[in-house]
Amino acid sequence: PPMGILNNSSQLSSLPLQILFYVNGIYYIFYFLATLAMIIYKSQVFSYPDDFLAPDLAVLFLMAILEVPRLYLGCKGNLREEEAPLGLSLGLTVGSVVLSLYLLAWQTYVLRADVVLNALLLSAYGLEAGLKVTAIAAFVS
Repeated sequence: PPMGILNNSSQLSSLPLQILFYVNGIYYIFYFLATLAMIIYKSQVFSYPDDFLAPDLAVLFLMAILEVPRLYLGCKGNLREEEAPLGLSLGLTVGSVVLSLYLLAWQTYVLRADVVLNALLLSAYGLEAGLKVTAIAAFVS
């Protein structure tokens, strides 16, 4: 019977990774809006040098632009059990981590809320990267 075929096939895609992509997508929208609001707030409340406002905003928007293919390639690679898109997503995650570290450590003004938002984001990126490496290893073997 056809049921026997299903029982013999092994599913390699990672459910925890897929859930994490979904949660990260939702969290990133919150992160982006909160960080943007804080940059606007800081530019009003503190003496924000004009030549420092643009790089901080540029990093945030570049990060948002990276987030779309990062999550898309990750989801696609995981569900199709293909290591190439998952590997590309992992590479984009490294880029996102660097940009998040910029907003955590080198942004013109860093508020406690920035530290909390970025710590959560970096934790999620770390967990996601670990699960991606594990999934890639499963797909390759």
